[in-house]
Amino acid sequence: MDSFTPVLDGFAVVLQPTNLLYCLVGVLVGMFVGVLPGLGPAATIAILLPLTFDVEPVTAIIMLAGIFYGAQYGGTVTSVLLRLPGEASSVVTVFDGYALARQGKAGTALGIAAIGSFVGGTVSIIALTFLAPVVASFALDFGPPEYAVLAVLGILLVATVSNGGRLKAVVAATVGLLLATVGRDRFSGAERFTFDSLSLADGLDFVPIAMGLFGLGEILYNLESRDGPLRPPAKIANVWPSGQDLRRSTGAIGRGSVIGFVLGILPGGGAVLSSLAAYAFEKRRAKDPSRFGKGAVEGVAAPETANNAAATSSFIPLLTLGIPANATIAVIFGALLIHGVTPGPQLVDEHPELFWGVVNSMYIGNILLLVMSMPLVGVFVKVLRVRTSILAPITVLITLIGVYTVANSTFDILLVCVFGVLGYLMKKFGFEPGPLLLAFVLGSLLESSTRRSLILFDGDVTGFLTRPISGTLVAVLVVVLLLPLVARLRRGGAAPPAVETDDTAPAADRAPVKPRA
Repeated sequence: MDSFTPVLDGFAVVLQPTNLLYCLVGVLVGMFVGVLPGLGPAATIAILLPLTFDVEPVTAIIMLAGIFYGAQYGGTVTSVLLRLPGEASSVVTVFDGYALARQGKAGTALGIAAIGSFVGGTVSIIALTFLAPVVASFALDFGPPEYAVLAVLGILLVATVSNGGRLKAVVAATVGLLLATVGRDRFSGAERFTFDSLSLADGLDFVPIAMGLFGLGEILYNLESRDGPLRPPAKIANVWPSGQDLRRSTGAIGRGSVIGFVLGILPGGGAVLSSLAAYAFEKRRAKDPSRFGKGAVEGVAAPETANNAAATSSFIPLLTLGIPANATIAVIFGALLIHGVTPGPQLVDEHPELFWGVVNSMYIGNILLLVMSMPLVGVFVKVLRVRTSILAPITVLITLIGVYTVANSTFDILLVCVFGVLGYLMKKFGFEPGPLLLAFVLGSLLESSTRRSLILFDGDVTGFLTRPISGTLVAVLVVVLLLPLVARLRRGGAAPPAVETDDTAPAADRAPVKPRA
């Protein structure tokens, strides 16, 4: 019973009126962010970060986490009603969600998505409650060698599963690592890439980079590509799914919960990859795969369940290892550091009220999402009629004011503008900004852990292989490096010249890439 005392104390933290209010605000903002195409939770959290400085750390993180998992459902609304994914993780929902809407079943699609999101999120939270403390206790055995290899593995996985091309993701991650070296060397005190500027002597701050890449950069990109009137939304009739739809969706929701939870833990996995994998798996195992893309409820249930499960489970590596699994979690990682909290194995013992407060707030947040999702659809439809050219100037103003309040520095405003232009150019030329930000966050950990390890091993790099945990992680790293090469060789050796042998391609490569809607 004593082991559950911190969990119960966490509910006492969440049920405080202030924390309940911020949880409600977080999921509401997240839902609206998901509805607005192109903004995304990472950009919103980066923009709103300065507004959390005057509140308690647990309150701030409860709100930011609510924005993250709330956005996963909000993106469903535009995917179903407009065939326009409001959030990247809702891309595959477009295939069958919009097809159902054209058949007059938009309410059914939204209802199935709401149920799947609630179930996937809840299953993942329960697993998080029991698994996170175990991972944290195991992580106490981690030293500099383990963190060095883990940082490399995280950067590599992010580059491997990025939405853009693999080479572009590696280039972006390399730039992020380079930016992490700006400032004084922690070991020698030498200045690196400062160009004799006192503003760069202490290195680049996380907030201007995040707000520039994901805030200003996204706004500039959306102004160029989405400044036109949206098509009229589909009409919503029956919101509650029929018994037959529920029976068809039950298995997809269960499998999506497992897939989302597992992939969400992996660095670079997250909601996008989970939704793609869950959709591909359901299509592959279906007796009639031709139904997918034409209005199969499983095609909505599986990805929507998976992306919510992944959004929750991605907090496990953040809270227990101090390793952000995706770009949005990297922004929340920065928020924790700004509030003086270092995520990692000691977090459960040193800040139990924050750890269990944030975890248990997700139970409340998921219930709020389920209760509010259907009544707010009409409001979301009205929000969709607001042009990007009206919303963009307001958002830019909030961004610049927010970054200035962090350190009262005009240099930070200049950095936001520079990284805003960089973020815009990256999006325009097909580079994902996520690997850059993650590599920047992990770069300092990678450098300091590697150099401490080499001091520990007297410069012998084979020392990484002599420790059980770091040696195992090195083996995993080698497997990750070799997998793409092996897959390419298998495809090259097995694929005959004829085009009709499309079934030889892996499901994850086939299903989501060729929508029929």
